Amino acid sequence: MFASLTLLQKTAIFPRAVASLLAQNGDWAEPRQLARQSSCHVWQWQTTSPILASLKTELAQLLQTDKAQGLVDYVIYEAPQAPDIKLAVFDMDSTLIQAEVMDQLAYAAGIGDQVAAITASAMAGEIDFQQSFKRRLGLLKGFDCAELESIYQHIDLMPGAERLMQNLAKQGVHCVILSGGFSYFADRFADRLGMQEAYSNPLEQVDGKLTGAISVSILDAERKLELLHQIRERYGWQVEQTMAVGDGANDLPMLGAAGLGVAFHAKPLVIEQAPHHISNFGLDGLLYVMGLSDSELL
Repeated sequence: MFASLTLLQKTAIFPRAVASLLAQNGDWAEPRQLARQSSCHVWQWQTTSPILASLKTELAQLLQTDKAQGLVDYVIYEAPQAPDIKLAVFDMDSTLIQAEVMDQLAYAAGIGDQVAAITASAMAGEIDFQQSFKRRLGLLKGFDCAELESIYQHIDLMPGAERLMQNLAKQGVHCVILSGGFSYFADRFADRLGMQEAYSNPLEQVDGKLTGAISVSILDAERKLELLHQIRERYGWQVEQTMAVGDGANDLPMLGAAGLGVAFHAKPLVIEQAPHHISNFGLDGLLYVMGLSDSELL
């Protein structure tokens, strides 16, 4: 049995209240300080004992205010052994990048608010993803594909994405995009970040214009889950050796099925249902959850 508590905070002050609470609840090893940066200080405690539900409740209460104010995040990880991640799969839109690509196309077409409202409803789990995808894509019929490159160039990566991928590559982790977005963008971002694979939806066009339709199965929540299992089984990795990261309701199945499933800057429903979540720090915070320290990282 292995368990860890990783605490990310924006202050350099040692979290004595957390340390005291842990000392009263189980046999925890002395904490390791994994990061000591200007706006990110990370402490991790480890134990070989099960974590009591009462401790989790007390910890949530203790950190509730600081978390709501954006000052801390924490992840409680429990598994048969310490993290040994071999496969990491990521949603793209609003996870690896700071945009919802379909919304960006819609704004360029002058229907941004209409499409963004449908996107938000789908990501919050209020409407079916496939239904929302077809509705949004249909509104983009006739979009000039000559504009795609400009849109790609103006999309920013999520803070910490490049550092995360550089260090996952250093650790030999197989990194994959599983996106309900479009291949035109997913393939480029995967290549830019040095990732090994990308799965997404094709943009169908005729005479340089989007048809507003899709003739293949949409990559939805169920397909993301299938691909996670297929890639893992292809290489013979165990469930505990997988990590999944996403922000929307259509990411929940893969987050729940991975050894380490993390909702990143996610919607309230996803935070509530996902195994773990990080809301106030960059993607490279995942490296600390894996037990890596700045002295080991690029």
